[in-house]
Amino acid sequence: AYATLFKALAVGDMATFWEQVPTGTGQSISFQTRAAALTSIISEIDGALAAMTANVPSAAVLANLPAGIDLPNSLQALKARYSLMLGNYQAALTAANTVDLTKKSVFSFSLVNPNPIWETVTSTNNVVAATPYLGLPASLPADPADKRLPFYLQNTSISATAGFAATNITSWPIYLPGEITLIKAEAYARMTPPDLNSALTELNKVITKQRSVDPFGVGAELPAVNLTTQQAILDEIYRQRAIELTQSGLRLEDMRRFNRPLSERKRNFLPYPFQERDNNPNTPPDPQF
Repeated sequence: AYATLFKALAVGDMATFWEQVPTGTGQSISFQTRAAALTSIISEIDGALAAMTANVPSAAVLANLPAGIDLPNSLQALKARYSLMLGNYQAALTAANTVDLTKKSVFSFSLVNPNPIWETVTSTNNVVAATPYLGLPASLPADPADKRLPFYLQNTSISATAGFAATNITSWPIYLPGEITLIKAEAYARMTPPDLNSALTELNKVITKQRSVDPFGVGAELPAVNLTTQQAILDEIYRQRAIELTQSGLRLEDMRRFNRPLSERKRNFLPYPFQERDNNPNTPPDPQF
């Protein structure tokens, strides 16, 4: 299960940024569609969860694993995430409903093994930086009263990063409780037929959430919204994902899935690395955009 977690994160990242994903490791490996890769890794997640249920890891085993990672919740969270990406809304909802939103699951860091985002971004503030109001377009702005802005940014008028890269020992979440709630909202909104009342209920849980009740202290603390159409609810889900899940690496996937204007991004998918293309004749053509 522990190995499956890291494989799932790796495959999920590749499927987020590239149109096709290697089918394995080795020389001249073939490629598969991102949908096939996600389907395969979800199957492996199911296998890992079943194995953990049949053979509950002992305290001795858990003591030898890095502290902070909640395996069952992390695997279910990734299953929900990838099922949503595939458009399998009922599967996404079922997995999301199994995640305990009161629990944390994180990568822990130390002075010897510092937070890599802090090391690259926050400590220098001259490599990459956040944009004010987290890069949302003028047509879908962040509310200046949103309490997540001062959580993720040292100052909303500048680009200094805070959040989960605030210090060299700040833990990095594998998933956020808010992501799971927003997965539920989106699944309800997109399923056939859509359940807009349930979607709005889940959406407002994120919008009104107090920082004091979130395990990571992430909370917008805004008034609830009253939206009546599927498109309005989906637009608001996109806005809330952009803010709640900033720094998560999920924005490009969200832009594609929510059919955001191409003017809001530089690419739909990344070109394949030269190291791959120069050494693997099966590397697919680069995307046109």
